[in-house]
Amino acid sequence: MLAEPPTTQPRTGSTERTERTGGAREPFFDHAKLLAMVLVVCGHFWEPLVRAPGHRVLHAGYLLAYAFHMPVFVFVSGWFSRSFTARPDQLGRLLSGVLAPYLLWTTLLGAYTAWLDGGGFALDLLTPVWVTWFLLSLFLWRLSAPLWHRLRAPLATAVAVSLLAGALPLTPQLSIGRTLQLLPFFVAGLVLDRRRVLALRGHRWLRAAAAPVFGAAALAAYWLVPRLDAAWFYRSASAAGLHAGYPHWLLVSLGINLAGAVLGAVFLALVPVRTRSGRWAALGAAGTAAFLVHPFLQEALVHGGWYGGGFLPSAAGQSALTAAAAGLTLLLCSRPVAGPLRPLLAPRLRLLLREQPPPAGPPVRPTMIPELPSGPGRRTGG
Repeated sequence: MLAEPPTTQPRTGSTERTERTGGAREPFFDHAKLLAMVLVVCGHFWEPLVRAPGHRVLHAGYLLAYAFHMPVFVFVSGWFSRSFTARPDQLGRLLSGVLAPYLLWTTLLGAYTAWLDGGGFALDLLTPVWVTWFLLSLFLWRLSAPLWHRLRAPLATAVAVSLLAGALPLTPQLSIGRTLQLLPFFVAGLVLDRRRVLALRGHRWLRAAAAPVFGAAALAAYWLVPRLDAAWFYRSASAAGLHAGYPHWLLVSLGINLAGAVLGAVFLALVPVRTRSGRWAALGAAGTAAFLVHPFLQEALVHGGWYGGGFLPSAAGQSALTAAAAGLTLLLCSRPVAGPLRPLLAPRLRLLLREQPPPAGPPVRPTMIPELPSGPGRRTGG
């Protein structure tokens, strides 16, 4: 798991008691990350079938998942960034916990895919490779966190920036498309009232609305399959990149992001607040292992011809693939797998960074990167 800077401020009174139990890590967000991670991994293993004709139901499920799982991850990233003020110790953890893994895994995944393709590998660290886009965007979002706290209307400003992105000539470098278009979700997690955010946990009315909301969204996704390219849901391209006029891009993007916000809120309301054991929270806290390792396995299946015919394209094969992807997520998050990978997920930079004295004030438990999401860097998929 990639370590992040401490991202929750010291709290007192009832607010602290609602978020912590005996000083323990709040399990709710880890549960949310685990469930969202399952959707991410399933979506990536569905993707080769989605891009082939004749799988409309699976394609609809893919669009439905992509409508909200990215907003959820980015929102939680903003929540975990509330105390980031660019102190030297926080910057050190940002470098070792986000930027260093980005550089390492962009190199590893890029070299691996080039080897499978049988071509040469050209290292380009400014252009993310598939899932590593999130690490680079998170690095940029977190660096900007102090700025958003200074603005009078941070969320409205972030929305304006994201909408203006559609008129810009966006390129894959620096993951700038997603960094700008998903910015409102990060800022929302960063600045929204703490009590209102926590009120989402187990919200009775949102839970009651879950079945009709997700049912309507599923029907809408099914209707959209032949009418709207999945690239719109990746939130990485401008109007020109999607071969659309800016007014059309603006309307569709607003609709997708509004749907993402509503579905994300309902999803968070459905997430279990606590479980009898801490097993599920521990799996969620280790989700970066699943996020960064599963692309290697998916690429091996693609290049091995598993999606070309036979069992996987069948209805039974799709069900088995989904179950296997969910099981793989849990396996990669487990301690026997994630533990040995930790030096690659959160490399120590003691030779590069100066030792910093501990910050003054009461200690705050570090949090971890909300497991991410997925999306195309040099790939077209999410």
